[in-house]
Amino acid sequence: MGGFFGAVSSDRSVVLDVFFGTDYHSHLGTTHAGMAFWNKEGGFTRQIHSIGNTPFRTKFEKDLQDFSGTSGIGCISDTDPQPLMVRSHLGLYAITTVGVINNAEELIQSCFDEGSEQFMAMSSGKVNVTELVAALINRGGRFADGIRKAQELIKGSMSILILTEHGSIICARDKLGRLPVEIGKREDGYCVSFESFAYHKLGYEDYKELGPGEIVKIKPGSCETVREPGKDMKICAFLWTYYGYPNSKYEGVNVEMMRYRNGEIIARNEDVKGTMPDVDFVAGVPDSGLPHAIGYANESHKPFARPFVKYTPTWPRSFMPQDQSVRNQVAKMKQLPVPELIEGRKLLFVDDSIVRGTQLRETVDFLYASGAKEVHMRSACPPIMYSCKYLNFSRGNSDMDLLARRIIQELEGDEGQKHISEYADSSTERGKCLLKAICDKLGFESLGYQSIDGLLEAIGIDREKVCTYCWTGEE
Repeated sequence: MGGFFGAVSSDRSVVLDVFFGTDYHSHLGTTHAGMAFWNKEGGFTRQIHSIGNTPFRTKFEKDLQDFSGTSGIGCISDTDPQPLMVRSHLGLYAITTVGVINNAEELIQSCFDEGSEQFMAMSSGKVNVTELVAALINRGGRFADGIRKAQELIKGSMSILILTEHGSIICARDKLGRLPVEIGKREDGYCVSFESFAYHKLGYEDYKELGPGEIVKIKPGSCETVREPGKDMKICAFLWTYYGYPNSKYEGVNVEMMRYRNGEIIARNEDVKGTMPDVDFVAGVPDSGLPHAIGYANESHKPFARPFVKYTPTWPRSFMPQDQSVRNQVAKMKQLPVPELIEGRKLLFVDDSIVRGTQLRETVDFLYASGAKEVHMRSACPPIMYSCKYLNFSRGNSDMDLLARRIIQELEGDEGQKHISEYADSSTERGKCLLKAICDKLGFESLGYQSIDGLLEAIGIDREKVCTYCWTGEE
């Protein structure tokens, strides 16, 4: 996925604001990062680094002395290197984007058809997504017109942050608001961020949250809406269940509080159905599974514990290494058992989700090897049936990379793929078969998934405004 941060000031360097603000989006991506600054005397300065094996902060600390500016933008990207510098009839500007373009080849061809001669190709032969977005924006007579045109043409999602040659920032939230965009304010200027806590730590106060498709132009003394927000929204539900940081708030709903409610609802519904197992401890799969598990424990009145912890000083995130075998080994190395809470115990774990199941299988093996008597698993969201085509949170070459879809194929072949909605519902015969098959494959004593209704109840906003594509396949 990814995230971005920008800031403008009337008379103060914003280098450290952008540096720390961007760093606070590191939980959203692990591939590339970059920053660009503007000042009246020197114009633009920019730097991009790979952060595949080194955190953002340590990569960019050495660059701080070379940066200066009263306005700047930064990004964490899981797609292509950025921000890019672009020169067009709109002027010289820096641009960064977060999103997915599903019709990229079609749009590239349309640019060729309209007279564009070339794009810079990466080693894979693909065009940098942000360069393509810039080419679409440059078709407009003004930034706002070009952004609107680009978002209408793009099939997928696209939030955009632009730093102009005059030091102003232009920001656009995706047309259906799949990701949040927040504006902060302080005496000398404004900032823009995905995560509000990033600017709270920098002395900014909440100013506004952009609506779907809204475009604003930010100067030190003003934040002007140049395109009004649309009425339709499809914000990603996975922000609350997994990606969002605990103190983040989207559409007025805090992440940590949602996760507590989510766990409570899972336990409540299990109690009603009589499926709650007799266990010694309720635990969360670190880290984002922990608050869901706390909610489950509170509602079930079963003691919460941490039977294993993760050692994170060396590898904060287990998928940072580029090599899959290294990632798998890092995941194993990070799991440190607390024997007194595992040996001879019946344990119920709550995880934020079950995507491919690879690491979860290894976690279960590790728990049994450490002496667990029983391991029960609960997922804080429904079975993931479709790879995300809007934010790339569940990346893969095929839906068959997803555990639930592979199991359906094993159970019933191609015929099973016609009954995905039945498999997603644990009250149906097919749903029960799916649960049993996953238990057998991953070694759980029992398995339960949160329902769509339960998840949406936990989020608590109008369900029509929430994207649940990865679970339902409905756009």
